[in-house]
Amino acid sequence: MIPSSFPEKSEIARLTASMLLEIGAIDFNATTPFTHASGKQAPTYVDCRKLISFPRIRSTLMDFLTISIMRDCGFEAFDNVAGGETAGIPFSALVAERMALPMTYVRKKPKGYGRNARIEGVMSEGQRVLLVEDLTTDGGSKLSFVDAIRDTGATCNATAVIFYYGIYPGVEESLAAHGVKLVSLCTWWDVLDVARANQSFDAATLDTVEAYLRDPNGWQPGIMV
Repeated sequence: MIPSSFPEKSEIARLTASMLLEIGAIDFNATTPFTHASGKQAPTYVDCRKLISFPRIRSTLMDFLTISIMRDCGFEAFDNVAGGETAGIPFSALVAERMALPMTYVRKKPKGYGRNARIEGVMSEGQRVLLVEDLTTDGGSKLSFVDAIRDTGATCNATAVIFYYGIYPGVEESLAAHGVKLVSLCTWWDVLDVARANQSFDAATLDTVEAYLRDPNGWQPGIMV
């Protein structure tokens, strides 16, 4: 069923952050930082893949994502929903089901055998494709997926994610320059606000996380605030 009425954006952000904290998809550690895929260290970690194991929260967030897409992009804006390999695949399927649209997915790189394809499923020239992922940090991986979609002759002018870091400058502008609009449910700032309100972590850890969020490129492990 296509959702049509849901809370305002700020309340969706608060609820999304609360749900991610509730299922342990968010972790803060001020003393032993996490190493991200980029190789950089940070006192923060988010794992949206955990959502697939929590059906009530999963369903609610997919409703939130679907209505956010429709509110921001239009109710008849897309012909196809594509997931990015691998984390975006289950979420794209769930959004496609709600929007009553075909679902495809995009590989990070060609298979290297057979059709050597990057697109799996049926994507046609001229289709308006929505790219769905679990999260975005600086938006870089999204551009590769978008270009693969456009190589088929389809268009892709929007990407939707559950979680957007929201701490690196120029991300939305960079995507916009590539002709891509970003739709997201919550950011690290929303998570920090809810974590403080709920006292989900000790105050010193939350202060260190805030210091990192304010200067992610300059933050150094071991420096407590």
